[in-house]
Amino acid sequence: MDRTQMLILSFVVLGFVGVCGALLCNCTTSQCEKNGYRCETTGACMASTSFIDGQEQHVRICIDKDKLVPPGQPFFCLSAEGLLNIHCCYTDYCNSLDLKVPSVTVQPDSGAPMGGWGPVELAAVVAGPVFVLCVLVLLGLFLFQHHQRAYGHRQRLEVEDPSTEHLYLAKDKTLQDLIYDLSTSGSGSGLPLFVQRTVARTIVLQEIIGKGRFGEVWRGKWRGGDVAVKIFSSREERSWFREAEIYQTIMLRHENILGFIAADNKDNGTWTQLWLVSDYHEHGSLFDYLNRYTVTIEGMIKLALSAASGLAHLHMEILGTQGKPGIAHRDLKSKNILVKKNLTCAIADLGLAVRHESATDTIDIAPNQRVGTKRYMAPEVLDESINMHHFDSFKCADIYALGLVYWEIARRCNAGGIHEEYQLPYYDLVPSDPSIEEMRKVVCDQRLRPNVPNWWQSYEVHTHTHTHTHTHPYFLVGYMAHVLPPPYLRPCV
Repeated sequence: MDRTQMLILSFVVLGFVGVCGALLCNCTTSQCEKNGYRCETTGACMASTSFIDGQEQHVRICIDKDKLVPPGQPFFCLSAEGLLNIHCCYTDYCNSLDLKVPSVTVQPDSGAPMGGWGPVELAAVVAGPVFVLCVLVLLGLFLFQHHQRAYGHRQRLEVEDPSTEHLYLAKDKTLQDLIYDLSTSGSGSGLPLFVQRTVARTIVLQEIIGKGRFGEVWRGKWRGGDVAVKIFSSREERSWFREAEIYQTIMLRHENILGFIAADNKDNGTWTQLWLVSDYHEHGSLFDYLNRYTVTIEGMIKLALSAASGLAHLHMEILGTQGKPGIAHRDLKSKNILVKKNLTCAIADLGLAVRHESATDTIDIAPNQRVGTKRYMAPEVLDESINMHHFDSFKCADIYALGLVYWEIARRCNAGGIHEEYQLPYYDLVPSDPSIEEMRKVVCDQRLRPNVPNWWQSYEVHTHTHTHTHTHPYFLVGYMAHVLPPPYLRPCV
């Protein structure tokens, strides 16, 4: 047999062995018992040692070729340190060796096996995210405060630096100078809108001085002077717009009506605020003033006359191209009248007012019979008999409310060392927050009016040669009847 034939025969034999021959392995499973605890495979022999329930377990099996994935490092042949030791081999009975499960390498002073969580590591894992979260929260607060300080600083710079204001606002002009110039040379309706916005946005709020259903009232600073800032809540936008509209009526400005300065919607960085800026009066409302102080005879007449003067101007219609419509307040009360520094009154809060257009004999707001403060509602408003199409009806209702304000002033008149404590009208007849039904029963059905103390009627009336001075409060209403025009008189007051 030549050399070529020998090589061909060798390849045939080797190929037959490669196809027909199988790898023999030791096997410890019950399925291998009938074969003498051995198995055949075309894959690999495997031996493993593991701990199960604290006992060392030895397993020897065959692994099929299709399970040896991925090639080179099959999953079936991977060990787990400290738990499982696996050995794969590829010769007959190569898995007869006894394997040991290697112990985990112990780090000095660690107190825990490698791969586990010690107390320190566990605490770090728990505390780490909490610490990071706290840092982020503190950083956010810092940035927010920095933004607020920067915003406030910018506002102060705008007030102190005239260059940030509109060129129209002269550097040496005070707010009162500006209002006087514009009201006397213009239409008398107040500052132009662009000046209003400039003024409103250069005011620095100082302190809150009041709250109400509409929002808050603040004392603010502009060019070193005090102003009052009425900040409406967003749901009161219609009230803000209406009051600003009424205040800007042509020829409305009067010494006994609150001086309007500006109206603006202002973004404070979080939400939009609705501002109405007016003169600031440190005495507050007539209600507050009468609660704190008594008044002299002269002071009583001064308060009453100035309130009547403001209401008369409000009611009065001025004819002409720059005329003024008649306006009815509809919510006149001591809380809506401010006391000025010279102890005269200024009527405020015109959000519920109505204007009368004489050319068409119409009122510029949808009729609403029961509007205002229930305690001060006139009888015809309470029983709904008021003529809603007749403007004089609204003026008469204002006069009724003014009469109740006079009663409040008269109670605090200190005449000869005698005076009454402050009370609201009908304090002894209705609860603190009466309903319309309760007021109607007292005012309309029982026809009751605020009580007049006996000492008012018995106090002496002095008559001098050149002056006629009423020195007891009971004559206040009668005195006012002579200075008010006849259309404003009410028999019930």
